[in-house]
Amino acid sequence: MNMEAKMRAAVIAGAGDARMAEATLPEPGPGQVRVRLEGCGVCASNLTPWSGPEWMQFPTEPGALGHEGWGVIDAVGDGVAGLAVGDRVAALSYKSYATHDIAEADAVVPLPATLAGQPFPGEPLGCAMNIFRRADIRAGQTVAIVGIGFLGAILTRLATDAGARVIAVSRRAYSLEVAKRFGAAEVIPMEDHGAIVERVKELTNGAFCKRVIEAVGKQWPLDLAAELTGERGKLIVAGYHQDGPRQVNMWLWNWRGIDVINAHERDPKLYIEGIREAVEAVASGRLDPSPLYTHRYPLDRLGEALDATRDRPDGFLKALVIP
Repeated sequence: MNMEAKMRAAVIAGAGDARMAEATLPEPGPGQVRVRLEGCGVCASNLTPWSGPEWMQFPTEPGALGHEGWGVIDAVGDGVAGLAVGDRVAALSYKSYATHDIAEADAVVPLPATLAGQPFPGEPLGCAMNIFRRADIRAGQTVAIVGIGFLGAILTRLATDAGARVIAVSRRAYSLEVAKRFGAAEVIPMEDHGAIVERVKELTNGAFCKRVIEAVGKQWPLDLAAELTGERGKLIVAGYHQDGPRQVNMWLWNWRGIDVINAHERDPKLYIEGIREAVEAVASGRLDPSPLYTHRYPLDRLGEALDATRDRPDGFLKALVIP
């Protein structure tokens, strides 16, 4: 009798409806590895599919939407060199709300022994490193970061370490406290649009900011970020805008000569480059993201993890799902 090996995976059956399923354990093909997952971060980009828009198809494939996984290689396909069963890795794969996932061999990054036992959602950490590189932040600049979640907190740390003066703008008092701990020189509640603009104008002697990073993904924060960007400054769009078209104040963009940078990468090679940079930064102690992993859920409570990511209860920054 042919007994296929099985794995456990989450399936999104409908809007707001996550269920557990048993699925066939996949075998890696040529140039691929299979990762026995230790965990997967929950990304805010999951929230629109989770809400059930018209274009979303249910049920999802087992493990789908999970793309922030890490774990240990437990099978290697033909033609794979430099990786072996037992290697601990961060993986850029796409069905990681499961006990196992398949990744291309060139889309995994080995984790050094110094990170043993530590969570490592490589995709968002690599994303932060790539956004930081695209932002071209330099010592002596004033940098505003609009939206302090996981990404905004890491960018606060990186910008501060680069010698920039960071002004953090965020909705929640908890997020602003995190920003302070990660090096922000000034924090401003995201409440009154005009008051925020006036405060940043005051803090910069009317020049506003050389770099502004928008890390929310909504219309108002994008509008605000543009107004905080000084003449010949750079507006870096790091928020993931997936709920429809945006309008921009082109007059302001023209008048100030703003450079607008969409910091989302799509080339997997660049993602992997960012993940490698993140591994080096965390392993060396230059970056410590561990305080940002505020909530952990077992895989069979993925729905709760997604709801918390949406609702942002007090003390929440980043959810990890642990198989």
